[in-house]
Amino acid sequence: MNKRPLILITNDDGITSPGIIALVEAMKDIGNVVVIAPDKPQSGVGHAITINATLRLDKTNYHNVKKEYSLSGTPVDCVKMATDKILQRKPDLCVSGINHGSNISVNVIYSGTMSAAVEGAIDGIPSVGFSLMDYSIGADFSASGEIAKIIAKNILLNGLPKDICLNVNIPPLKLSEIKGIKVCRQAKANWKEEFDERKDPSGRSYYWLTGEFINMEKEKEDTDVWAVRNNYVSVVPVQFDMTGYSALPALEKWKMNDSFAKKTLFYKSKK
Repeated sequence: MNKRPLILITNDDGITSPGIIALVEAMKDIGNVVVIAPDKPQSGVGHAITINATLRLDKTNYHNVKKEYSLSGTPVDCVKMATDKILQRKPDLCVSGINHGSNISVNVIYSGTMSAAVEGAIDGIPSVGFSLMDYSIGADFSASGEIAKIIAKNILLNGLPKDICLNVNIPPLKLSEIKGIKVCRQAKANWKEEFDERKDPSGRSYYWLTGEFINMEKEKEDTDVWAVRNNYVSVVPVQFDMTGYSALPALEKWKMNDSFAKKTLFYKSKK
């Protein structure tokens, strides 16, 4: 490369989180960095955007780079704001994270980290979300930063397929303990959830969401869940086209257009 690439950095844990600090330091080695991240934690917001409130953009100096900002919005808001108001051109790479906790399997749907990467892909920017499988306060992001560098360099060198971003999950290990990087698919899993009912001091009920992660493919070695649980970094290509193509032939056989289903398919006649 004749010039250093322009790298947009965001996250969902907030502008001062340890994960984004590690990611900024990693990306400084390979490109010119612009940071825009939420001014407070936004975990679990998915692909939410702010439409019923104002957005406040503030210049910050947490990461010692020329352009860094906090935004009173979601991770997706951050990407949109960066491309519309901050950057002079489309970035060469958008990186999101490093998330404090897992985004394997179905978690990708709820993740603000990954939604920022998806938004980048929608805008035609090669994008990737990084997550460390460690929820502890003292999580060590040093190995994650090195992994992020490896994958970011590969994206810049090789590009990504159109309309695809990457979901990267990293086991909570030292770099020397990680077995390698494994390209895989999203595991079939879900959350068995319940709302734990509790009482406040005045006796009024409130609820706390709890749940258990259920993996239906424990032995499948081509999944992201298997990879990280066996000390590999998982890399899953993610697309934002959510069309269920396999279902199209079956739905096309439905008789929905026979005299507009004679208007009796869902509504009973008044006779």
